[in-house]
Amino acid sequence: MWILYALGSAFFAGITAILAKCGIRETDSAVATAIRTVVILAFSFLMAYITGQISEIHIIDAKTWLFLILSGLSTRASWLCYYRALQEGKASVVVPIDKMSILVTIVFSRIVFGEHLTGKARIGLFLIIIGTLLMVIPSLSL
Repeated sequence: MWILYALGSAFFAGITAILAKCGIRETDSAVATAIRTVVILAFSFLMAYITGQISEIHIIDAKTWLFLILSGLSTRASWLCYYRALQEGKASVVVPIDKMSILVTIVFSRIVFGEHLTGKARIGLFLIIIGTLLMVIPSLSL
């Protein structure tokens, strides 16, 4: 079942990039990010309420709060950078660069969780990097 959620995530992330690009044509990227954040906040609490999990907020320990807050700050920084890049650049170039976050995730998953890539996964990562570079480099005009 997780694979369906992962595919859904990829699908909605792709739509998000196009909708965001449309939404920031005449709006400051920071303001657009703030609006997006309010919508996500409201929807997130609504989903927690609908699923009956909202009452679990009070049992979250301090360490979990810390990591969730740090994750939120990281997300916010990512969105600010992402929206500004979308505002100034082509979606077809910004999005592949953004998805290179896979490298950061893999490095930190190794450091924090001790996760290792298989030989096949290393080849796949290499191909992702090469493919992204092939997509992006011809379009770059820094």
